[in-house]
Amino acid sequence: MQKVTYQGYFGDKRIESRGSSLHQRLFISGIRSIQGLSINKAEQKAYYRFLHNDRASEGKLVEELTKRCSAQVSGKVVLSIQDTTEVNLTSHRGRLQPQTGLGGIDDSKGIGFKLHPSLVVDAQTCFPLGFSSIKMWGRALDKDPENDQKHSHLPIEQKESYKWIEASDQSKRVLSEAAAVIIIQDREGDIFEQFLRIPDERTHLLIRSRVNRLTQGVEGKLWDQLSTSAKLGTYQVRLDSDSHGNTPAREATIEVRCIKTSIHLKDNKRKGIALYAVEALEVGAVGYQGVHWRLLTTWPVTDLDQARLVIEWYTWRWFIEELFRMLKKEGFNIEGSELETGWSIRKLTVMLMDTIMKLMQMHVAYNEPEEANVPHSDLLFSKQEQQCLTALNITTEGKTEALKNPFTPGKLNHAVWILSRIGGWKGYTSQRKPGMTTMFRGLTKFYDIYDGWTLQKDVDTR
Repeated sequence: MQKVTYQGYFGDKRIESRGSSLHQRLFISGIRSIQGLSINKAEQKAYYRFLHNDRASEGKLVEELTKRCSAQVSGKVVLSIQDTTEVNLTSHRGRLQPQTGLGGIDDSKGIGFKLHPSLVVDAQTCFPLGFSSIKMWGRALDKDPENDQKHSHLPIEQKESYKWIEASDQSKRVLSEAAAVIIIQDREGDIFEQFLRIPDERTHLLIRSRVNRLTQGVEGKLWDQLSTSAKLGTYQVRLDSDSHGNTPAREATIEVRCIKTSIHLKDNKRKGIALYAVEALEVGAVGYQGVHWRLLTTWPVTDLDQARLVIEWYTWRWFIEELFRMLKKEGFNIEGSELETGWSIRKLTVMLMDTIMKLMQMHVAYNEPEEANVPHSDLLFSKQEQQCLTALNITTEGKTEALKNPFTPGKLNHAVWILSRIGGWKGYTSQRKPGMTTMFRGLTKFYDIYDGWTLQKDVDTR
């Protein structure tokens, strides 16, 4: 893989070298266990020292990651997709050292930390570009029940929900060279103060509505006005079944409405915020709960095409859901880490998120049409790794045209096709396309093959 050097971030070339080596091993090995990914005891100790070194701080790792993202967005319209998850480390409570960056989680008896990233994708191509913000924290373990009653009277800066505004504000700074930024959040982000503070001429919000708000100049509340407004139109879309099996895969008819409105607080009718409200309603749903989204956005929406665009952008939240899935049990299983301090697990989490970002880039590149501007394999793989992939392509291709690699050599999707075949995908276009888990498995197997390939190559050149 192409190396991340951390040059100049930790003030010590040896620490930077260890960090770069660990970053590479996480991508190559596909596992989060330091013991499992280390080649020998010396390397294992070096990685443990890196993760416990205060100079290689969580803040510096996040800074390096967001700076790389910032360099990718110049002149582009980008989406910054936010959400929150938690890393539950309760089963390791007896091993974890106290006062090391952990705290309470949703389970009142649990221990771990909360994670709130902002994942950036190109609004035109859907290609992942990096992270514009990453926030981690642990809740107070000795929470006073009386504070719950006072919570509503606290300023927004003292509430956990401030994470949405804080991440949006940081994303504005990191993505300052972008042509436009659309910040996407689920219902938790529907906070009046955020609509008041964040939008400007190049920064927009796209948030699922949580509150049936008061509006200016029109009788009735927002949702009622939206549902009784004129229909912009309908469209057909293929929807997959949900992960819990509660809704079937189907061809859905989506009915679209949109109004331009102005929202305000109950006690301050003069301070209105102009925005667009878009409704996407699945019609004809029987026996299951169909799609029904009410989206609030400062991005202009004046016709059906523009409404469909913001609805599609909102569906790209699957990126961050996939990030959390791969970080936890279906991928790297960070919650099973053998590390003994919260700070070290949090730093490892940042590095793993960068590895998962690369997997996402592979996944999106594979699904791009051949005529699209697919990145070159140089984005993720060194010249020597690409030579090995080229050699493997000969053995993974079948004898018939149906089993030939359909992509242009040197392009990232060409490499991903090879990795997917190694990962167990059969290669037929009639089959379902390979998913991230298959690519993840193929990537791990590839580096096992690559080690032997480079060894044989060294022997042959002596």
